[in-house]
Amino acid sequence: MDPTTGTSKPLSSDLPAMFRPPVNRAMRVLDRSFFRKTVPLSAATVFKNSDISKVRGELTKSRDLLALPRLNCIRELKGADEVVRKALLLREDVKHDDTATWSPKISELVEKGTVGLGLYDLELDYDYWTYAEIISSILPEEELHDAPVGFTQVGHVLHLNLREQFLPYKYLIAEILKDKNKSIRTVINKTEDVGSHSQFRTFPFELLIGDEDMNVVQHEQDCEFHFDYSRVYWNSRLETEHRRLVEKFGQGEMVCDVMAGVGPFAVPAGKKKIFVWANDLNPHGWEVMQDAVKRNKVQEFVSPFNKDGREFIRWSAKALLEEEPVTVTIKPKARREKRRKTENEQEPVAPAPPPQVFNRPTIFGHYVMNLPATAIEFLDAFPGLYAGKEELFAPHTSTPLPMIHVYCFSGHSENELDDHIDICERVSERIGYKITPEDRVGGSGNQELELAIHNVRLVSPKKQMFCASFRLPKEVAFKKE
Repeated sequence: MDPTTGTSKPLSSDLPAMFRPPVNRAMRVLDRSFFRKTVPLSAATVFKNSDISKVRGELTKSRDLLALPRLNCIRELKGADEVVRKALLLREDVKHDDTATWSPKISELVEKGTVGLGLYDLELDYDYWTYAEIISSILPEEELHDAPVGFTQVGHVLHLNLREQFLPYKYLIAEILKDKNKSIRTVINKTEDVGSHSQFRTFPFELLIGDEDMNVVQHEQDCEFHFDYSRVYWNSRLETEHRRLVEKFGQGEMVCDVMAGVGPFAVPAGKKKIFVWANDLNPHGWEVMQDAVKRNKVQEFVSPFNKDGREFIRWSAKALLEEEPVTVTIKPKARREKRRKTENEQEPVAPAPPPQVFNRPTIFGHYVMNLPATAIEFLDAFPGLYAGKEELFAPHTSTPLPMIHVYCFSGHSENELDDHIDICERVSERIGYKITPEDRVGGSGNQELELAIHNVRLVSPKKQMFCASFRLPKEVAFKKE
C-alpha cells in the first residue's frame, strides 16, 4: 500500500539475493531469532590506522567496497598477533584467496603491504532488514506483487487499511511495522470505510498491537494539533494539498472554511495572518479546533464554529456583513542596531518598523469545502447568497466575488477530461449555472470563472480526489428567488 495513494505496490529490495533474509512462508507468529544469516565475505585489513581514510577513498573510487544500505563497511578484526586493526569489507565477488577476483587497486595495496586480505563472516539479523524485506520472506510468493508496504501515520498511531487476502497476516504485519518505526506505539487496521457509521468521517477499526491510546499529537505546517484520532477525521496524506491551498490565500484575506475538521487549513492560514471563520459539524472536532487555535496562538485571526455546513454558508455571509469591524495590530519587536560603540556610549536601538495593521474584510474571498464525498451537494446554498448586494462587488467596488474550492471524488478515467466533465456537470446542477472544462484558465470558455480542477490524489484504482476551484458566478450570487 503506497503511503501517498493508499494503494498497494510490488515489494522490491535493493539487496542482492545473498544478503536478503531467510524465508519462512509458514510463519504466523513473529520469530525474530529466525532472521539470522551469516554471509562469508572478504575484508581488507589496514595495517596502519593512519592509512584507513586513504585506503577507504581508493577502494571507494575503484568500487571494491561492499555497498549495502544501512551497513558500515569498516569493521574491527583481531589478527594472528592478537592486535585489533580496522578492516574494510569488500564487495561480495572478491575472494580473499583468489587473486583472479582482485581488482588492480586491491592487488596494488596488497603488494605494497598496506592491506592484507582475509575472510570475514558478516552477521545479519532481524534488526538489519527493513519491514519490506522481512515481510517479503513471510508472505506467499503469489501475494508479493500486491503486498502492503505503506501506511498512514497520525501521531504515534500507524493506520493500516489491509485487503482481505492479508488479514491472516495482520498481527505479523503490525508487529513488524511497529518494530521498524520507532515513533509508533499503536497499530490499527480500518475495518470499514470512512463515514460508514458516522457523518463525522470517523471509521471503525481494530487494535492490532500496542497501546490502546488514540490521543495523538500531530504536526503540520508548523502547527500542532492534539486530538482523539478515533473521534475526528484526519488524513496525513493531504498535507501537501493543505499547503497548496493555503498558499493561494493572501495576508488579510477572509476565508470561510465550511467543513474545517480540526483545522488543517484554518490554523496554518491563521499563522499567515489570514482571517478564517472555520466551521465543523463534529462537536469534538470543533473542540479540538478551539484548542488548536489557542495552542497555535491564532485567536485574532481564526474563529471556530459548530454548525451544519449548508446553514453556515448562508448564515456566515450575512453575519460577516453585520459584524462590528475587527482590526488586528501586530507590533514588531525592536531590533538592536549592530555597530561598534565607544566605552561611554549607550548601545543604540534601531527604531522599530511600523506595526502591521489588518482590517478584517466584510466579505469572504474564499470558501473551502473539504468534504469530498458530499461537498458538491452543499453548493446549492450559494444561489442568491448576495442577492440585492450587487453594489458591494466589482464593478461598483474593487471586491471580486469569492472563489469556491470544492473537493470531490470522481472516477479514475483513462482520459482525465472525462472526470473533469463529470465534476463540472455535478457542480452546474447544484448551483444552477453551466460550467464546463472549457472555462478553465487559458481555455476557450468563460474566463471570468477562473476555473481550475486540481488532481489531489488517487484514492483507489477507480477513485480519484479532485479540488474544483472557480469564482462564484454573478448569475448565481445575485440570483433572486
